[in-house]
Amino acid sequence: MSSWIFVIGFLLIPKLVGTDSIDECYFKVKEDYHHEGNVVIGVFFPLNIFYAGKKFSYVYLPHYLKDFQMQYNFRNYKFLLTLVFAVEEINKNPYLLPNISLGFDFYNIPYMDIQILMNAAIWLTGLNNPLSNYNCIKEKKAAAVLTGISWTTSAHIGTLLHLYKFPQITFGPFDPTLNDPGQFSSVYQMASKDTFLSYAIVSLMVHFHWNWVGLVLPDNHKGTNFLSDLRDKFESSGVCMAFVEMIPGTWTSFSKNFFKTLGKIQESLANVIIIYGDTDSLQGLMRNLGQQYLTQRVWVMNSQWDATHHAEYFMLDTFHGSLTFEHQHEEMIEFTNFIRGVNPYKYPEDNYLPKLWHLFFKCQFSKLNCQLLEICQPNASLEFLPRHIFNTAMNEESYNIYKAVYAVAHSLHKMSLQQVQLQLQANGKTMEFFPWQLHHFLRKIIVEHNMDLDGKHKSDAEYDILNFWNFPKGLGLKVKIGSFSPNTSKHQQLSLHEQMIQWPEKFSEIPPSVCNDRCGPGFRKVSLEGKAVCCYDCTPCPDNEISNETDVDQCIKCPENHFANREKNHCLHKVDSFLAHEHPLGMILTSIALCFSALTVVVLGVFIKHKDTPIVKANNRSLSYILLMALTICFLCSLLFIGRPNTVTCILQQITFGGVFTVVLATVLAKAITVVIAFKVTFPGRVVRWLILSRALNFIIPLCSLIQFILFGIWLGTSPPFIHQDAHTEYGYIIIVCNKGSDVAFHCVLGYLCSLALGSYIMAFMSRNLPDTFNEAKFLSFSMLVFFCVWVTFLPVYHSTKGKVMVAMEVFSILASSAAILGFIFAPKCYIILLKPDKNSLHYMRERKHLRRKKPFKT
Repeated sequence: MSSWIFVIGFLLIPKLVGTDSIDECYFKVKEDYHHEGNVVIGVFFPLNIFYAGKKFSYVYLPHYLKDFQMQYNFRNYKFLLTLVFAVEEINKNPYLLPNISLGFDFYNIPYMDIQILMNAAIWLTGLNNPLSNYNCIKEKKAAAVLTGISWTTSAHIGTLLHLYKFPQITFGPFDPTLNDPGQFSSVYQMASKDTFLSYAIVSLMVHFHWNWVGLVLPDNHKGTNFLSDLRDKFESSGVCMAFVEMIPGTWTSFSKNFFKTLGKIQESLANVIIIYGDTDSLQGLMRNLGQQYLTQRVWVMNSQWDATHHAEYFMLDTFHGSLTFEHQHEEMIEFTNFIRGVNPYKYPEDNYLPKLWHLFFKCQFSKLNCQLLEICQPNASLEFLPRHIFNTAMNEESYNIYKAVYAVAHSLHKMSLQQVQLQLQANGKTMEFFPWQLHHFLRKIIVEHNMDLDGKHKSDAEYDILNFWNFPKGLGLKVKIGSFSPNTSKHQQLSLHEQMIQWPEKFSEIPPSVCNDRCGPGFRKVSLEGKAVCCYDCTPCPDNEISNETDVDQCIKCPENHFANREKNHCLHKVDSFLAHEHPLGMILTSIALCFSALTVVVLGVFIKHKDTPIVKANNRSLSYILLMALTICFLCSLLFIGRPNTVTCILQQITFGGVFTVVLATVLAKAITVVIAFKVTFPGRVVRWLILSRALNFIIPLCSLIQFILFGIWLGTSPPFIHQDAHTEYGYIIIVCNKGSDVAFHCVLGYLCSLALGSYIMAFMSRNLPDTFNEAKFLSFSMLVFFCVWVTFLPVYHSTKGKVMVAMEVFSILASSAAILGFIFAPKCYIILLKPDKNSLHYMRERKHLRRKKPFKT
């Protein structure tokens, strides 16, 4: 690094020359440069940054500086070469300004206001001690003035030339002050406006998710306007400013607050810092920022403030990985070839080339005439210099100079054609015109080329995005890695080749620049009171809501048929849940239902086979057959509750369940009433005989069933059962069940069944101790008691469960109540029929009857 100290942007010449004779040659060489021509352009811009040295008092020169130290900016020297290239190209063109040669007078302007005006006055008058309104140069005509790169230079010269309506073209950064027609009516700006620079910067911030950035601006009207524009764009795009530093343009003002500014930059969490301005407005910052160890930041800059060209003030490592926005301009291979061929012997009138050849190629000066000795390196060329010192490619300012010279040439050409038409120009004579006459043609030429004059013919500026590489060390290379075009659709305006970007050495990937860690998927942002919107907390998404992006303000609720996964970053499709036959619980209940229904059929077969036995005939075998068939259907109706429900099965579930159980309970009630009538009724024998002979008891079952079916009709007519999908009760599942429709109707049906069971129980309980050999009253009462207990217990359990468990409880209640009736009523009879056939005979019945008659006598 130490071996390249002398080639970092600005160069301190006397330190490298080192001898008094060479110093003398340096200061014998003039700082101006004249290229002869019939028509000339005055050119004013700085090649050196400042003078320093010891003051030596003379009577006539009280501020003469002896032991000069001059720091040359070779980036600006390329502007002078661009001027030479454009003038030569025009003079070689036979179709542009024929018979008229174009020249220029260049004056090196230091950063001192009085010297700027002095050089301009010397050029206007041709006098070393200029006098107003005198012009001692008669042999050549001045067409226009070219100024830059600082707006202060253009403003000072523009104020002077405005008095003479002298055309002035500035190639420096666009400045709205110079665009004021009332103050600078003769000034034309070649640079494009930075209208879309704020859009381009914000697009870059959004693309890389940088929402916490610092901002360094010049403390002038340009900095204030840019800050206002950028703040509006930041607010609409969710980007916040970590700090804003307005830098004074003067070194004295800046030095007082430098360490405060430096402290803000170092303490800030922002890894991205935007620098907007130019070399002139931020010279205080330039002299110190690069000397600090701030290599862990991504600097985003505009091209007018390109820190990589000023090496004494900037270490190259500081800006490795920085990004620069530059207006797009035409690439010119001819200019690069021209630069390669430039040397002091080809252009002896150039006063700066000998200094460069001595400095970089060790050429020696002659002590007699201060000319370079012809002992230099053969084939020496500016293209051999490091690119961060001298880049042979045409940059934005050089392109503006090129356009400016051509604008003057075309204006002169059009004016000469007009003069020929008016026969005001004689063949072979010098073109006669006044500078103010050029305004009409110059304005038209610039407008035709869309070179933004008064805002009426402005073309949208497009930007190239350049990345500064300093790896390997000392490379100092700027590489185009993208572009920004405001003319395309919003999502295609920014184009980047991210794989080409070199970031600061601290970062192995895209550096973050946020106030706090980003909220990942599954979380949302929560604003913090009293802090910027970019500073927030992260909280998990609520239940059944997700966020599949980072830094979202609100989570998204999953659709009804979806549910959020555990990480809450995806909505998963819910699984339909119902009591399926394949489910273990469904398989168990199905097996039980089929087994009990088969068992009931077997019992029915046993009864039919032994239909003539006393035990079958004793308790009205017809009612027994009806009860067994109804129980078989009861067991099978539970299968309607298993499997994926539909509208038909939902209606059949309730009708079948209620109707069959009504038949079962009505049959049990008929059995109980038959026993009571046979043994307990004290009515006259005629009435009993009528009830028995007329078979009025057979109407109990139809009558009870009719009442139940009336309830069904009302139920189905008002609010029938339907399919219900419950997507909220069970996480990750859609519970598909049959909704009862009317809860009142359902409970009325169930209450009616329980009342039948209660009536049957009462009747059976009354006849439990009647002296019949095969009296089943006890078993009827037990079965009704179990039935009643099952369904009374069912209600609270049913209402406390959901989904398939609720359906399983209903199926279990149907099976349990049916099994109780089957078991308590028919199990004892089957036991006697199958295992105790001796008790199922008339002989056994007579003996039991005889014993019951003798029993009272024993007591």
